[in-house]
Amino acid sequence: MRQLNAALARGWTRVGTRFLPFADAASPDLPLPRLLRLSLFQVSVGMCAVLLVGTLNRVMIVELGVPAGLVATMVALPLLFAPLRALIGFRSDHHRSFLGWRRVPYIWFGTLLQFGGLAIMPFALILLSGDTTGPIWVGHAGAALAFLMVGAGLHTVQTVGLALATDLAPREAQPRVVALMSLMLLIGMLVAGLGFGALLREFSQLRLIQVIQGAAVATMALNVIALWKQEARNPEWTRHDRAIPSFRESWRGLCAERQWNRRLVAVGLGTAAFAMQDILLEPYGGEILALSVGTTTTLTALCAAGGVAAFALAARTLGRGFDPHRLAAHGVLAGIVAFVLVLAASPFGSPPFFAAGTALIGFGAGLLTVGLLSACIDAAPDGKAGLALGAWGAVQASAAGAAIALGGVIRDAVGALAAAGRLGPALTGAETGYGAVYVVEIVLLFATLAVIGPLVRPARAAVPRPIPRLDAPASPASQRAR
Repeated sequence: MRQLNAALARGWTRVGTRFLPFADAASPDLPLPRLLRLSLFQVSVGMCAVLLVGTLNRVMIVELGVPAGLVATMVALPLLFAPLRALIGFRSDHHRSFLGWRRVPYIWFGTLLQFGGLAIMPFALILLSGDTTGPIWVGHAGAALAFLMVGAGLHTVQTVGLALATDLAPREAQPRVVALMSLMLLIGMLVAGLGFGALLREFSQLRLIQVIQGAAVATMALNVIALWKQEARNPEWTRHDRAIPSFRESWRGLCAERQWNRRLVAVGLGTAAFAMQDILLEPYGGEILALSVGTTTTLTALCAAGGVAAFALAARTLGRGFDPHRLAAHGVLAGIVAFVLVLAASPFGSPPFFAAGTALIGFGAGLLTVGLLSACIDAAPDGKAGLALGAWGAVQASAAGAAIALGGVIRDAVGALAAAGRLGPALTGAETGYGAVYVVEIVLLFATLAVIGPLVRPARAAVPRPIPRLDAPASPASQRAR
């Protein structure tokens, strides 16, 4: 009977690895429960991102009556910290500590920044709305400090957390780990968006304080659970007498290897192309296609479903040796088709075209993100994983923020010209401003494809990555680390 049970257990493990898209992300050195626990830091990052960009955006403008320009400034403040992600990653690569940890201190201090920013944020927002007898600049300063702290914390946690996952995962399992981490970020955003919406349905200032401070506690709990006993202490890595290269030297060394500049340009262009429509997709469905609020709300779910499908496909194909640059190029092609469908939805008056385009936007963006992130990890020299991931994150976050702002500006400017009749009698409708943004995105996607092209290796050069058996015994070194 024991032999039968053992055989059934081994068979179930192989079935799960075959049919579950992320089961084979685990390995003997990084079992699935430990990997899923580590990925909780992405859930906390997704929760904070939704709170900053989505929930508080609406609450400040509608319920608290804060001017939209001031809200946009506050929401954009965390992007000021994005370019520092490369420096944070570099510092975590070469951290000096008697405790023997490289990544843990940075994730911990990033968590404290997230917690502190969320703890003071609701009171700062109430002061920002004018509900105070003191000087108004106190509210402005408090809100700016809160948004900056949360932004600095989530950028730090995500950069160093991904570097820690790269340290722990075997080389052959890293693409699947990247896909799983991307999925957990999406899950965190979806759950947080639904939860915040339900909790703030009956709005009050007291409820706002409770929700945001509850998010602060949840962030601390998730990150502590994710970090617990993940990184083994090794004083040899962090001893104080080591020679540490300067950031400039390390950056030059990184950019000198394997076309790093071209890869980062592809990250920036591709991210901007997909992000420019982030705040325009639902208004386009409501204003141009006359869709109800409930219908346009499902667009988030459609886009997320496309992203989940992309992550599952990326985990499977990259694990078999598929070129990550080629995968990213497929995502770009899916995005081109997606924006063509969204554009065609207006003249045809076709909500199905619009829904299909929305799902393909999520699918294409998912393939591009996982493909280029995996490519950056693969190309990172030994000992520079934090710097490489920081560079990727800095370019991606900066490009996304700039693209979202630029998309709104283009839509308003072109829409005003169209309404004034300066673009001709055929382009006077409200769809003209939206269409201009989607056309710009298509152009950016073609530019991204041109940049990625020289990076794609011939198909015959792909080397299958062996999928580790989950029932294999762990190595002695990994057992000692745990």
